Amino acid sequence: MAKRSSATGIAGLSVDWFKPGLVTMLSPKYACLLVSSLLCFGCETRESPTQSQFTVDNFLRGKDEVGFKKARSPKAFEFPLDHGAHPGFKNEWWYITGNLGDSGGRRFGFQFTLFRNALSPEPIDSASRWTTNQIYLAHVALTDVQQKKYYNDERFSRGAMDLAGVSLAPFKAWLEDWRLTAEGEGDCATCMRLHLTLSTDEFSLDLALSNTKPVVFHGDSGLSRKGETPGNASYYYSYTRLESHGRIKVNDVVYDVNGQSWLDHEWSTSSLQDDQVGWDWFSIQLSDQTELMLFQLRHERDSTKNFLYGTYVAPDGLTTQLGRSGFTIDSTQNWTSPVTGVVYPAGWRLSIPKEGLELMLTPLLHAQEQNTSFTYWEGAVSVQGAKYDQPMQGHGYVELTGYD
Repeated sequence: MAKRSSATGIAGLSVDWFKPGLVTMLSPKYACLLVSSLLCFGCETRESPTQSQFTVDNFLRGKDEVGFKKARSPKAFEFPLDHGAHPGFKNEWWYITGNLGDSGGRRFGFQFTLFRNALSPEPIDSASRWTTNQIYLAHVALTDVQQKKYYNDERFSRGAMDLAGVSLAPFKAWLEDWRLTAEGEGDCATCMRLHLTLSTDEFSLDLALSNTKPVVFHGDSGLSRKGETPGNASYYYSYTRLESHGRIKVNDVVYDVNGQSWLDHEWSTSSLQDDQVGWDWFSIQLSDQTELMLFQLRHERDSTKNFLYGTYVAPDGLTTQLGRSGFTIDSTQNWTSPVTGVVYPAGWRLSIPKEGLELMLTPLLHAQEQNTSFTYWEGAVSVQGAKYDQPMQGHGYVELTGYD
């Protein structure tokens, strides 16, 4: 595993003092909530945060939500507008994962995630160009399967001075020189042609991504509920199959690669309920040109109360929503991180009776733990199984939070 980076924010502000164990069940999709106070120099006058303020209760359960919008009912999505930022909501992310390979059979997995967090529901009235109420965090990772190496890095910045942000016409999401940009007509609902470029001390990516299937709306027309409490939900859509090609450089060696990627865009103000401790999330691309998005939010004491939901995407792009009774997720083995001591599931059996699917998921590498300022497991997996007793293969990504 790559060494933990020493990320710096604006004005050289070090974030090394954050401890991976500080938050015990933080999803990476909420990680930037913890760095808001770090970067608020120039935003507005605030007292310095104490460690007791860095709690899941404050950040994931809708605390300090006054004035922010919440995802309460289905909305009519408008593109390209909804590809951009939604600053009236506290949390938002643009997220890409993929499984790629070169002509010699060398396999890679990759992750790029840009998180946005709003410090306040309204822009701050200030003449300073440095002033902003928007904080950005980016995570990147690369899994080199053949060498059994996992590399990851992170950056923090403010949404000012062109340091980080999301813009439209054309779409661009960036933090410094880590950039996801649309090319041509790439910011419409039915077409998405993107260019991902980023570089770290150990690896770089230069990839072209183009969708072969239309946008997918999860839940109730894009309203993805995370529990029974009204407002504990997000607006959530995906491009589930992006043809991908380009170059990966690892320690100065360049590989020409191609494969499939997956893009998520999600925004909310609160998600986890008081009795939920984390989630398991799955994105799966199968050899028959179908895809699956599944998640379970785990109850702190009773697994029978886990909240499950999913989306099955047919070859023509039509979707079937999967409720709690529509599928099962069972872990088949565990892996203990030698870095943090956290025990994660390390294999899964998925069953979706309505679609005739029985699948086994296996990590391409056990050590795919993001051990930067926040600890979670995000990794590439292979898929083997059957659909109505016919052999089925595929690949995907899994995210595990709350196991520490």
